[in-house]
Amino acid sequence: MTEEAAKIVWMSDLHFVAAGMVLNHDPRLRLSAAVDHLNTHHADADLCVISGDLVNRGTLADYTALKACLDKLKTPYHIMVGNHDSRAELQQVFDLPAETMADFVQYAVPHPAARILCLDTLHPGADSGQLCSDRLDWLKATLADAEHKPCLVFMHHPPMALGLPMQDRDRLAQSDSDVLLDLLAAHGGPIHLFIGHVHRATSGIIAGLPFATMRSVLYQAPAPRPAWDWDTFAPASEAPNIGVIYVSGSDFTLHYEQFCAPAYGCTPKTEAPLI
Repeated sequence: MTEEAAKIVWMSDLHFVAAGMVLNHDPRLRLSAAVDHLNTHHADADLCVISGDLVNRGTLADYTALKACLDKLKTPYHIMVGNHDSRAELQQVFDLPAETMADFVQYAVPHPAARILCLDTLHPGADSGQLCSDRLDWLKATLADAEHKPCLVFMHHPPMALGLPMQDRDRLAQSDSDVLLDLLAAHGGPIHLFIGHVHRATSGIIAGLPFATMRSVLYQAPAPRPAWDWDTFAPASEAPNIGVIYVSGSDFTLHYEQFCAPAYGCTPKTEAPLI
C-alpha cells in the first residue's frame, strides 16, 4: 500500500473456547475458516484488528489456544478486550504494543495513512462498557498528537443506542459516551468508529461521526423484529462476516465479507435470486 492508503481487516466477537461448543457453534472451526479466508484473499492487508470478546470465558487455556490459531494469520494482528475478556489472563498470553496503557488494553497502532486507536471499554463484572477518566485522558492526548490525520477508532461497546433493544441495554455508559463523542467530534481530521459487541451489522452517524458495527465471527444476534429477549434468544441463521477497511487519504470504505463455507459448519439461509 502507498503512504496515503491502508487496507485493514476487521474481526470481532470470536467467543473462542479451547474445547466444546458455544450456542451450538464451534468457535475453532469458525475462526479457522476466517483465518483461511483472510490468508487466501487478504494477505496483502496491512494489519488485522479484533474488536473484543476474543474468548467466551476469559481463561488462560482459551487464550493460549486462541493465540495458536491467530498466529496462523499472514498479517499482523491487534487484539482488544470485550465484556467476555479478562485483561490479566490475556496479558499473560499475548504480547501487546509497548505503548499500551499500563492498566488497560488500550493503545494506538502507527500507520502512515491513518491513526488507528484501539480503545478498552471493559467494565469488569458487567456486560455494559466503561471509559474511565484515565482512558479518556489518554484518548484526548492521543487525538491531539494525531492533529488532522484520519483516525480509525475501534471499540467494543457502542457509545450510542442502535435500535437493537436487547443490545442497547449493554452499551457504553451514557456519561462516558457523552465525553467520548465530544472528544471525537472536536478532532480536526476525519474519524470513523468501528464497533463490536452487538453481533449485527449497522451503520449511521452520531454527533457528526460515521460508525459501523460488525457481525460476529462465531454467531449472529437476530434482527430486532420479531421481538426477542435473552430468555428466548437463539442465534440467527446468518453466516459470519469479516470486514475489510480501505483508507485513501481522508476517505474510508468498509466491505462486509461472508467467509464461512459449509465445510466449516456454516448453514446460512439461502434465497432465490431476484430477477
